[in-house]
Amino acid sequence: MSRKSRNFAFLFALVTAGLLFVAVVHGQGPNSIPNGAHFPNPGGTASTFSTAGSVDLTGPFFQSLGTNGRSCASCHQPSDGMSVSADNVQQRFDTSAGLDPIFRTNDGSNCDNLDVSTLQARSDAYSLLRTRGLIRIAIDVPAGADFQVTNVQNPYGCNNTNTISMYRRPLPSTNLRFLSTVMWDGRESSAATGTTKIAFDNYPSSLLSNLAHQAVDATNGHAQGNGLTADQQQQIVNFEMGLFSAQETASSGGNLSAQGANGGAIPLINQPFFISINSSVNPLVPALEQPGGLATPGDGHFTPAIFNLFDAWANLSPSAPRAAIARGQALFTSKPINITGVAGINDDASAGGLVPNGIPSLTGTCGTCHDTPNVGNHSFATPLNIGVGDLGANSSVSMGGLDISYLPKITVCRVSNPSDCKTTTDLGQALIDGKFDHVGKLKGPILRSLSSRAPYFHNGSARTLLDAVRFYEVRFGVSFTAQEESDLVAFLNAL
Repeated sequence: MSRKSRNFAFLFALVTAGLLFVAVVHGQGPNSIPNGAHFPNPGGTASTFSTAGSVDLTGPFFQSLGTNGRSCASCHQPSDGMSVSADNVQQRFDTSAGLDPIFRTNDGSNCDNLDVSTLQARSDAYSLLRTRGLIRIAIDVPAGADFQVTNVQNPYGCNNTNTISMYRRPLPSTNLRFLSTVMWDGRESSAATGTTKIAFDNYPSSLLSNLAHQAVDATNGHAQGNGLTADQQQQIVNFEMGLFSAQETASSGGNLSAQGANGGAIPLINQPFFISINSSVNPLVPALEQPGGLATPGDGHFTPAIFNLFDAWANLSPSAPRAAIARGQALFTSKPINITGVAGINDDASAGGLVPNGIPSLTGTCGTCHDTPNVGNHSFATPLNIGVGDLGANSSVSMGGLDISYLPKITVCRVSNPSDCKTTTDLGQALIDGKFDHVGKLKGPILRSLSSRAPYFHNGSARTLLDAVRFYEVRFGVSFTAQEESDLVAFLNAL
């Protein structure tokens, strides 16, 4: 194919993607998205591949199954890597005057019972959804919790100390085969919802049942529905499990599978995975031979070389845009990070950590936590608190220097020792299992198709990937040069 033909094909893909975006948002147009359709984003273009042959827009995932007009696709857009970007939400607000189904007061507004009678009132009421892509999650403090919520300072009025409102980004409903827990706080893989912790010996059955349960909870909560039929649950789970999303082209690097690279969504279909495949913090599962010569569970080997997608570009001319992506991949897998103060790693098991005696200081890399090969989430359920939602020296910024002034300040104290208190913006896992030592602990997300779904972190506090990189610089004292920052952002954009 000539360069002119390739450029025409690429332009056609962008135009098609734009039309499909309108179709998905407004429920009009084609019945499916063909595999290979490219959706533009700040880093280039991304696509979602379905093992069913195309992304079917007619199934229950895209249907309004509740009472407020929402569907799963309201917050899980094919154009946004099956999540939703804040820019997408703002565009829908502008187009619909804030009446699109995503704008509903049950969890889309900053608090309950806010005035939405005028355009300005709706703009104010849905400001966190518009600007940060945040959905409000209200969860009761568990009965018998070993902590008490003593104070809530919520700028939007949700100051109840028994039901806590937190604000979180919708997780992608794609690449789900690689999940080791469902939801940021793991609640859909826990006894709190009657679901099962995902482990090596019950995967994938536990994952499938958890996703089926989550589909019901999401319909009942977000869409204000009244349950799903067993067939609807199964269709949603089958649809989600068949989706794989990734960046396909880079703004300056072009095709991410060119010159021997292995970017894009299709390679994810056959990416080896099992629970704890490369965990640096969990004792690996017993040794078991794998078909096809895949890695053997229990071999005791952790490698920080999590990604090898762009190894083929490592020897290109240093000035080549693709070389920058390869350099960023090398930084991700090799740049030393002194990991301290991370609940879940640096605390011991008796305090809710995963390590028997704790590790006060651990020299690791990005891959220490983002350990699933070529995917980047936790391969083993590993709730951590790296400080994204905890207040630093300045009461309006996180421990890594990000602005979190728009979030509530929640103070909790240990029942057995009322002077032992923490103030954070999200209680995380503690609100699921009732354990003080789990305050602020959340899972790490899958990193593929990042460029589709800004802003970043669970609370949307990093507006750009550069902001996310600089959080780690401040939080862990990592020293990146300006070139290294640029290279790392180029790599993250290429995922």
